[in-house]
Amino acid sequence: MNSGSRATGAPAALGAFITLAALTLLCLAWEWKLAPLRPGGSALVLKALPLAAALPGVLRRRLYTLQWASMLVLLYFAEGIVRGLTDPAPGNLLGWIEVALALGFFGCALTYVAPFKRAARRAKRERA
Repeated sequence: MNSGSRATGAPAALGAFITLAALTLLCLAWEWKLAPLRPGGSALVLKALPLAAALPGVLRRRLYTLQWASMLVLLYFAEGIVRGLTDPAPGNLLGWIEVALALGFFGCALTYVAPFKRAARRAKRERA
């Protein structure tokens, strides 16, 4: 891949990291302090662990991590929609913020990964 496509991918990679970090922090704060299911926090705070596990790989721009994290974040997207529609305030607002962050990460991750996937397909065709 040429240096021009790396330069255009840098904002997408940074956006992916920022939105994933924000989603991780939102999950922690939501279930710990902002609107936990039970007063004093709930075990749902553990839902932030898979997101936190992806952060180092996303920061290092590892394609494999960006790919599996983009699939993982769809679970948080679905949870955000459900809780945005069903939770009382402030949980419903937090649900919609979760949806926005999940979509932001998904879009940034796909934008970063797409040129690499196209280059791999092109290389495979040339070998055949």
